[in-house]
Amino acid sequence: MVSKKKEENSEPKIRVKIKAYDYKVCDSSCKQIVETVKQYGGKIVGPIPLPTEIRRYTVNRSTFVHKDAREQFEIRIHKRIMDIFNPSEKIIEVLQSLELPAGISIEVKTLL
Repeated sequence: MVSKKKEENSEPKIRVKIKAYDYKVCDSSCKQIVETVKQYGGKIVGPIPLPTEIRRYTVNRSTFVHKDAREQFEIRIHKRIMDIFNPSEKIIEVLQSLELPAGISIEVKTLL
């Protein structure tokens, strides 16, 4: 039998990645984006939570003695991803002018 390739969806979409140190701020900004896209009639999938990235740092308590005494610190980076299908020019314009709280990193990528 000849294997058939699945036809890919040729509809354009926008992928939005959100990163934040605080999960509450991340979730509130996701909610704001979803409400904005739905208000302008767009189809959105997400937000899908991605695994939390944890960065751990170990530091000596003393400068040059007592090597066994150490402190450990960590930073948690919470991530979410959303896809917007068939975005209109109005949706793109509104997303660029959206006011989001401080501490949010947003990456917007257009996929075809």
